[in-house]
Amino acid sequence: MRNVLLILFFCSASLSAIGQAQKKTKPEVLFTVSKTPILSDEFIYLYRKNHQNKPEDFTEVKINEYLNLFINFKLKVAEARALGMDTTAKFSKEFKTYREDLKKPYRAEPDALERLTKEAYDHLTQEVRASHILINLKPDAFPSDTLNAYAKIDIIRKRIDAGEDFEKLARELSEDPSAKYNGGDLGYFTAMQMVYPFEEAAYKTDKGKISNIVRTRFGYHLLKVIDKKPARGEVEVAHILLRNETADDTQTKNKAFEIFDQLKAGRPWDELCKENSQDTNTKDTGGKLRAFGVGALASVPEFESTAFALVKPGDISDPFKSSIGWHIIRLDKKIPLPPYAEMAEALKRKVARDERLQISQQALATKRRKDFGFTEAAENKKFIFDLADSMLTKGKWTYKGETASLAKPIFKIQTKNVSVGDFVNHIKTNQAPSSIIPAAYINQLYNFFVDEVITEEEEAKLIKEKPEFKNLLTEYREGILFFEIMEKEIWNKASQDTSGQRAFYERNKTKYFGGNRVEARIFSTPDKNLITDFKKKIEKGDTIQNADIKKFKSVQGFRSYEKGESKIIDNVTWSSGLHETETDMTFHLVEVNRLVAPGIKSFEEARASIISDFQNQLEQNWIALLRKKYPVEVNQKVKKSVVTALVKK
Repeated sequence: MRNVLLILFFCSASLSAIGQAQKKTKPEVLFTVSKTPILSDEFIYLYRKNHQNKPEDFTEVKINEYLNLFINFKLKVAEARALGMDTTAKFSKEFKTYREDLKKPYRAEPDALERLTKEAYDHLTQEVRASHILINLKPDAFPSDTLNAYAKIDIIRKRIDAGEDFEKLARELSEDPSAKYNGGDLGYFTAMQMVYPFEEAAYKTDKGKISNIVRTRFGYHLLKVIDKKPARGEVEVAHILLRNETADDTQTKNKAFEIFDQLKAGRPWDELCKENSQDTNTKDTGGKLRAFGVGALASVPEFESTAFALVKPGDISDPFKSSIGWHIIRLDKKIPLPPYAEMAEALKRKVARDERLQISQQALATKRRKDFGFTEAAENKKFIFDLADSMLTKGKWTYKGETASLAKPIFKIQTKNVSVGDFVNHIKTNQAPSSIIPAAYINQLYNFFVDEVITEEEEAKLIKEKPEFKNLLTEYREGILFFEIMEKEIWNKASQDTSGQRAFYERNKTKYFGGNRVEARIFSTPDKNLITDFKKKIEKGDTIQNADIKKFKSVQGFRSYEKGESKIIDNVTWSSGLHETETDMTFHLVEVNRLVAPGIKSFEEARASIISDFQNQLEQNWIALLRKKYPVEVNQKVKKSVVTALVKK
C-alpha cells in the first residue's frame, strides 16, 4: 500500500519542464483549508506531474474531479498535523531520508555512491604493489598522542627524502610487525583489499614514488609504490596439498615430486588428488577451489603467484613449498575482469558497506561548511563542551550554566548566528544513552547539529532559487503524513474491526451476490511426480501430514471461486474430486469440495470485498467530519484560471 501511494503522489517527472510551465501562471490562493492557503502553482504542478502523457485528462471535468480529491488530501494532511504526526521521530527520520535524495540533483557534486563505485571499478582494473611504514595510532587518540605519532612519521619521511633506503627504515622503524621480515612489502593488491585512505594513496602515487603521509584507522603510513600493472582478473584452480608433518620436509617434498611424475605420465588428476591431498575439504572434488583474485591469498603468496603464472587451462605447476606445505596446482580457468555494467550493482552494494562512503560523506560535510561560511566561536564552544559529564552519556543531561550564556553564539553560518541555547535544545532532544566518553559524545552531537543547521540553510536557499524543489518537499512531506493518517484512521480500522465488517455486511448483503461457484483448494509445485504421489495418497484415504503439504511451492486453502477469478480453477472440470492442470510451467492439483449455487455470498466468501467497501464508507464518513472541522473555501475565479491554464497546456 505504501509503495502504491508513493508512486501515486511521487511519480517521477521532468522537473525543469514542470518548473518552466509553472512560471507562466502567477501563484494565487486556489482554496483554503481552515484559512490555510493552498496556492494555484502547487495544484498545477501536481496535476501536470501526475497526468503526463495523458492528453485526454486535460479537460474541465477531469480537473474538477482531481481538485476534489486534492482538497480531500489536504484535509487529511491538516488532521495529521493537528495530531502532531509531523513532530514524531519516525516522521523526521523518514522525511530526512527523502529530503536528502531530493537535494542530490540540485547539488553540484555527483552522487557519492555512484562516484565511489566507478572509482572502485577503475582501481579494480589495475594492480598495485606497495611497501609501507606504519606508526600506530588509535582513531580516538588524544591530540598529544596524535602529534607525537605525526612527528615520528614526518621524521621518517625526511630521512627518506634525504636518501635513506625505504626498506631498511621499514624493517627498523615500522610498527607493522610483518615489516621486520618483509621490509614493509605488501605484495600486489587491488580495490577493496586495503582500508580506503591507504588504497586511495596507493593509486594516486606514481610508480617508484613515495606518498604523502596517510592517516587511516590504524595510524600514519608512508607508502612506496613498487609497481603497477593491468589487473589479471581471477583464476580458478585445483590443488593437491601435502602438509609438512615435521621440520624436515624432505619426505614430503619427495612425495610431491612423485605425484608430479605420475601426473606427467598420464595418471588422472582426480585419482591422485583423492589418494594424496591433505585438504579434506576439496580432495574428493578434484581439489577444486573457488575463484580468487590478486591479494585474496596474501597469507600464502607463493600459492597466489604460482596460480597466476600458469598460462593455459590444464597447465600444471611444478611442486612448490609454502608455509602450509607442498602444493601442485592445476589451472582450470582464467576469468578476466567483467565490464563495469555487469559489476555495477554488486560493486555498489560493497561500496555502500565500505568505509570509503563514510569518509567521502565526511569530506563533503567539511566542504559544505566552507561553502556556507561556517565559523566557530571557540570560547563559547569550549564553555558548553566543558559542561559535558556522565549524565550526558546516560541521556539525562541538563544545562547548569548561566542563563546569560545561552544567548551567546556558538557558530555562524553566513550571516546567521546560532546560539549556545540552540545547541542546548538540540542536546535535550537528541541525547540518548551512549557507551563513548562524554567529550566524544558531545562532539558527535555538535557535528550532527551543525550539519542539520547547514541543511536547513541549504534548503532555504534551494526553495528561494528553485520553486520546483519547494513543491517536491511539500509533496513528500505531505505524502508521508497522508500515509500515516490513512493507516491510523482508515486502513487499520477497516482491516481489524471484524464486528464493523460484519455489521456492514448485514446492511449490504445484496451487494455480495455470487454466480455459480466452486469451493476448492489448490496445491502447486514444479515437480510433476509430487502431484502424482500426493494425489494417490488422497485417493487412498491416507492422512495428510503437514510434512506432505510443506513439500509444495504454495498451497491455497479451501475457498470459493467464480468463473474468471482464477486461471487454475477455470482450467479444471467443475466437479467434486481431484483435478490436475498446468500453468506457466507449474503443476497444480485442485481438490474440488463442492459446487455452490448462485446466491448471496457468505461473510467469509465476500470478506475481501467487504473490507474494501467498508474502508470506502469509513473514509467518506471521515471526510465529511473533516470538512466540518476544517472549513474549505474555493476561490472560483482562481479555479477558473487554473482550469484554463491546464486545458490550454
